[in-house]
Formats: sequence, structure tokens, C-alpha cells
Amino acid sequence: MTQKRLLTRKEARESLSYRGKSIKQWAAEHGVTKDQVNDVLRKDRPCHIGASHKIAVLLGIKDGIIEE
Repeated sequence: MTQKRLLTRKEARESLSYRGKSIKQWAAEHGVTKDQVNDVLRKDRPCHIGASHKIAVLLGIKDGIIEE
């Protein structure tokens, strides 16, 4: 199995900008708050469980599975 290259937090932020999405828009689309997304992008959250894990995986900065 080929492992996907993970993005840095800076690259994830640039990717949102490249797609023309604000953090607030992206957060609403994925059922999280913009504050949670900002915390993940600023490294204020460890991203081990819950919403921060989901955000990190969806942004491509962490390898993982989202089970809902």
C-alpha cells in the first residue's frame, strides 16, 4: 500500500487558500468549528482523538481513519 504524503500545517492552510475556501467555510462543510480548525493549524491541539483528529486527517496533515 502506498502512503500518501502528509502536508505541513502551512501547506494545509495554503491548500485552503488555493481552493478559495476560508477556514470558516471549510469548517462548516465538515461539521466542526473554525476555532477547532485554527487550533489544529496553530498546533494548539495534539490531534489524537475527537474533532482535532478528524480535522487533521481531512486537512491531510495526519494519517488516520475517521469512523463516524
